Amino acid sequence: MKIKLDGIEGIIFDMDGVIVDNYLFHIDAWGEFCKRHGLNFESEDFTKKYFGKNNADILKALFGRVLADAEVHQLGEEKEAIYRELYQPHIKPLDGLVNFMKELKILGKKIAIASSAPQSNIDFVVNNTGIKVYIDVTVNGNMVKLGKPNPDIFLKASELLGIQPANCLVFEDSFSGIQAAINAGMQVVAVATTHKKEEHNPKLTIISDFNTFL
Repeated sequence: MKIKLDGIEGIIFDMDGVIVDNYLFHIDAWGEFCKRHGLNFESEDFTKKYFGKNNADILKALFGRVLADAEVHQLGEEKEAIYRELYQPHIKPLDGLVNFMKELKILGKKIAIASSAPQSNIDFVVNNTGIKVYIDVTVNGNMVKLGKPNPDIFLKASELLGIQPANCLVFEDSFSGIQAAINAGMQVVAVATTHKKEEHNPKLTIISDFNTFL
């Protein structure tokens, strides 16, 4: 399958589940975090409620109270440090991603990462997957007020790229992220990592990895 890039100037990648297939490591990290703080944790229930949301929304829901920004940052970094320690020995880019990004740059496309994750996680992934040279812009969850499915994070990416939303294509794995891209007025491709292909809307273009485009 060849991706249709007519009129597409910017390619925006979500990170978790798109650049890296790291879902289970995040779940394990949240489980350890909740254990340390005496919070109830059920992995299946957690996925249904929180997957694709930013740390601020997740933490406020877990603790059942409004948290100050400084507390959100501190607790979020604690959880992400657990995640990075767990994932470090296993980190690798999704199959075909590096070569796909290389082809995109040859075609003159601009590339952004737009992730609900904090910048520390984005840096961790970019520096450990060999894609830094291809990335023009990164947008993290702290750069926008509203998380997915609100379109803010993708609109911010298009703004920083200097490209109109209608000329951007998004790769996303989460349902909330896919809806955010649609809400932003962008084209979207679903990546079937965290959710199986049959769980996604069949009207979408759905891929399992980026070898599809090579």
